[in-house]
Amino acid sequence: MARSFIRERCRRVNNTPHLTRRAFVSSLTAGTGLLLGAPASADVTLNIAPAQLEVAPGHTITTSAYNGSSPGPLIRMREGVPVSVNIINHSDVAEYVHWHGFDAPAKLDGTEEERSLVVPAHGHLQYEMTPRQTGSRYVHSHAMAMDDLSRGPYSGQFAFAYVEPRHNPGRYDQEIFLSTHEWEPYFMEGDDDPSAMTEEHDGETDWGPSMAEVGYGIYSINGKALGHGEPVRVKQGQRVLFHILNASATEDIQLYLPGHEFVVVALDGNPVPRPSRVSILELGVGERVDAVVHMTNPGIWILGSTDNDVRGSGLGILIEYAGRQGAARHISPSGATWDYLLFGEERETVKPDEILPMVIERIDPDGHGLEHWAINGRIYSDQDEPKVLTRGSRYRLAFENRTGDAHPLHLHRHTFELVRIGGKPTAGVRKDVVVLQGFQTLEVDFIPRQTGLTLFHCHQQMHMDQGFKTLFRVV
Repeated sequence: MARSFIRERCRRVNNTPHLTRRAFVSSLTAGTGLLLGAPASADVTLNIAPAQLEVAPGHTITTSAYNGSSPGPLIRMREGVPVSVNIINHSDVAEYVHWHGFDAPAKLDGTEEERSLVVPAHGHLQYEMTPRQTGSRYVHSHAMAMDDLSRGPYSGQFAFAYVEPRHNPGRYDQEIFLSTHEWEPYFMEGDDDPSAMTEEHDGETDWGPSMAEVGYGIYSINGKALGHGEPVRVKQGQRVLFHILNASATEDIQLYLPGHEFVVVALDGNPVPRPSRVSILELGVGERVDAVVHMTNPGIWILGSTDNDVRGSGLGILIEYAGRQGAARHISPSGATWDYLLFGEERETVKPDEILPMVIERIDPDGHGLEHWAINGRIYSDQDEPKVLTRGSRYRLAFENRTGDAHPLHLHRHTFELVRIGGKPTAGVRKDVVVLQGFQTLEVDFIPRQTGLTLFHCHQQMHMDQGFKTLFRVV
């Protein structure tokens, strides 16, 4: 089933009979990235337009982007200070722009499911919003991609947004913003899913239908493949605050900086109760990590993926100490782990007003060769009645992952507090994306503050496109 799906998409997206890792997505709209003036002045202006991006010398990507670059320009805001936003769409298709990690009203949240305002093709949308959550946030396209790998988060439409708190102690010498992203997406046959395995009579394992996945030709940090962008320049003894965003459509990542440790101070923009030292950062799709690195090991190092193939395809950036020359060094990590429990308090939290079971299952490929995803046995339909929640009540989502896939989970306009991971209690870690690992149980609490529709979904785009989402209505 999956094989027929992949072959068909190879023909439609790439127009080639055999797909390679370096195949370009020829269905993307060509353009010059010309930026036109805004209909009215605004504090923040986002121009959605075709752009050509040189990810590496001689390697140009044609995509759509904000203000002609990807990532788009860093958007700095101040806590509690209203900003006017003007979004101008120069493309031929309508767009949704989502302010990820913000508590903007549903009409400004940038999703079709919540009936948010759309940015019409060759039109614009202007509004005002007041950022109240501080720290690392971001803005990105929330258009549903389905089998069009030029749309939504597969494109270059994303930008870091940072909300400056009223009181910032500034315990660092330099701050650096890094966004990871992948390019040249293509459909491929994925690994077998352990959750679908069955046993043959002769004792051999049958893994069931194969899954379709998305592969990529080239990876980048801040829009450049490893070795082709400007290095991060530091001085010995500096304390550097790294703001890191995983702006992928589908890929979770692990990053490593040999000879250094990260002191994680915030997750998804929210300070953690227990800042902790780690050697590896792990980010699911849509997650952000703020971490301080004390620069005490002079040289030229590669901050990059722990996966040799992924790093070799571009997911890395050079860290260059002042006065140092020579070849960049990378050393493979050993024995490092990433666990949300490192950053939380070891205690029970208050009891919720209601517990909502959330059982995640994979549905085998249908006649078109693509699997679906279900929550409590239901694949999303826009005909479903939203679950009604009461503003101000405390709800607990009790997740049970019956699949081998990791799922980055996101609830628009809300922040989760982690309360239990694999049966272990925790408290104080607040996030807007939580990665549910394969075959894991996890519980999070949230308190709705605004009325209206709110969308819950897996931030892995293929999973969301294939039914992994549901709506709540807050009254």
